[in-house]
Amino acid sequence: MAKTVKGEYRMPAGDLATWMKQLSLRRQELIRPVFENPSVFVLLSVRSAAERLNTDPATVVRIVQRMGFENYRSFQHFLRDLLIANTTPFEGMQKGGNGHGGIPHHLNATMEQDVRNLRSVRTHLDPKRLASLAKRIRGARRRLILGGDLAGSLVHYFEYTLTAIGLPVMIATSVGQTMHITRSMGHGDVVIAISFRKGLRQTVEGMQRARKNGAYCIGITGTSVSPIARFANEFFVAPVESNSYVDSYVAPMSLVNLILVACANYDRKASLALLREAAYEQRFGFRWFEAE
Repeated sequence: MAKTVKGEYRMPAGDLATWMKQLSLRRQELIRPVFENPSVFVLLSVRSAAERLNTDPATVVRIVQRMGFENYRSFQHFLRDLLIANTTPFEGMQKGGNGHGGIPHHLNATMEQDVRNLRSVRTHLDPKRLASLAKRIRGARRRLILGGDLAGSLVHYFEYTLTAIGLPVMIATSVGQTMHITRSMGHGDVVIAISFRKGLRQTVEGMQRARKNGAYCIGITGTSVSPIARFANEFFVAPVESNSYVDSYVAPMSLVNLILVACANYDRKASLALLREAAYEQRFGFRWFEAE
């Protein structure tokens, strides 16, 4: 099982098919409605869920524990993350309401959700893990960042800023790039895979390929149920929940910035030496506009 972040619930090893195999056929049929309609059960107490399933609370608790969850509350957290991971842009915007209150209402709701996402990153922040991650990234033989679609914006930002402190990085944002580069990743290499919701296939499979070859894989994703979390050596959660048709990248950007700060300060002297040269270029270099 991949390492999780401080404060997250523990995910059982394997996937749904593995968990169901731990149950008798009768109990598989008993719990199946929960996975077919998680939105119906996610907020129900164990007693209410048992009533809807025509059984008793003790049986429900035994079932979820047999699947590998510590308790019913952990199972509820899993259902919530399952719903988040499968949310579509349509459902995200639909969640924002029916339009009453106009644009100001939607703007306020969006900012409030962004703050909640940021608060989640801060609540689960473990400085020691980030320091350990910085050491691993700095000491890697090669570094690769994977991500496609909208996550490509985070990939490029990550690449640019790591390069500025003397840490060359390869990136892969297309299917072809991902297939070719991950074949050559191996022991001593670090792969950072960024994907949210259900997980982009090219990113998930690329990370799996690199890990099979011996690379150390780090996931950045939105929930603990993401395949990125399942297949990484370790992962970090940055929620992307939104009241709009587009995911909010406020929290992932904050997490990336925290990783960059850790990397820069792990070898502060080396970082400052390179940034001193960059500062001179920023003052006098040809790239920068100067008014006549």
